[in-house]
Amino acid sequence: MAEESKKEKRTEIAEYGEFGLIEHLTKNAVLRNKSSIRGVGDDAAVIAAGDNDVKVVSTDMLVEGIHFDLSYHPLQHLGYKAVVVNLSDIYAMNAIPEQITVSVAISNRFSVEAMEMLYEGILAACDKYDIDLVGGDTSASNKGFIINITAIGHAAKDRIVYRNGARQGDLIAVSGDLGSAFLGLQILEREKQIFMENPEIQPDLEGEKYLVGRQLLPEARRDIIEYFEDLKFKPNAMIDISDGLSSDVIHICRQSGVGCVLYEEKFPVSEEARARAMKFNIPTSTAVLNGGEDYELLFTFPPEWKDKIEKHPDFSIIGYTTKASAAYTLKTPSGQVHPLEAQGWKHL
Repeated sequence: MAEESKKEKRTEIAEYGEFGLIEHLTKNAVLRNKSSIRGVGDDAAVIAAGDNDVKVVSTDMLVEGIHFDLSYHPLQHLGYKAVVVNLSDIYAMNAIPEQITVSVAISNRFSVEAMEMLYEGILAACDKYDIDLVGGDTSASNKGFIINITAIGHAAKDRIVYRNGARQGDLIAVSGDLGSAFLGLQILEREKQIFMENPEIQPDLEGEKYLVGRQLLPEARRDIIEYFEDLKFKPNAMIDISDGLSSDVIHICRQSGVGCVLYEEKFPVSEEARARAMKFNIPTSTAVLNGGEDYELLFTFPPEWKDKIEKHPDFSIIGYTTKASAAYTLKTPSGQVHPLEAQGWKHL
């Protein structure tokens, strides 16, 4: 017994999950420099860059077999998507990205020509979003493929939006439509399984361009940030939807100290997603709440802005924030009330 008590305790990472692990490992991190305005805990870090300006920095890693499957994810598309998911974090801070660095780890499975295809996608994203590729690193990998991108942006200090700014009584809105990327992934996984069982059967993606495109070639919502600027509007809190609506709205609520009520009937879902969800016998609310990778912007704002926000054809008001003690709830069209749980994408 004495020997057993001396054994070092082992805690499985899965007990914490991605965000719990980050919080645990960084709980003693201290911001020592005056220029460090915001550290861990948001879509991006915020660093002073003058009296009225800030730099915004975000980094994201994509790992083969975890975040992407090269059996159906072309390298050009992967390069493009890797940039976009990082730019989305910068836009979620109400900032404008300007530069990226790219680091990759590759095994000898990959040729120079393969890497050229990857960078073709990276540079296409840089061209579309007016981003400069300014550096990075390349390393060998024993197996698999890893790509890590750091995005750097800027904003006026008073324009930055954090996750923790939501107030009781705010309305909750989202851009675009939700759930399409998740259903696109289900289509690709289905076709992969069919091909593995019978390689003579070619993938059938007829009529699935929109859903598959939302998965393989997402876009970041630069247009929304430009619209906010033109409108002279600033959300109270904002996040990009990468892990699923349920997880991401709860991130805002927890950091802001508020509860929320979401209305299922208000969820914006494309016709393509509704049709495919029906064929797969997947509730559309499951795709929206738990799917992730939509990279739309979720934000809260004061009710007095309701009329102007509703005028934008790409915005949907899906709920409101409450006092923290009211927790997180989902109301169905039939009037039933369910607890809202963070069941989105888990990285660990």
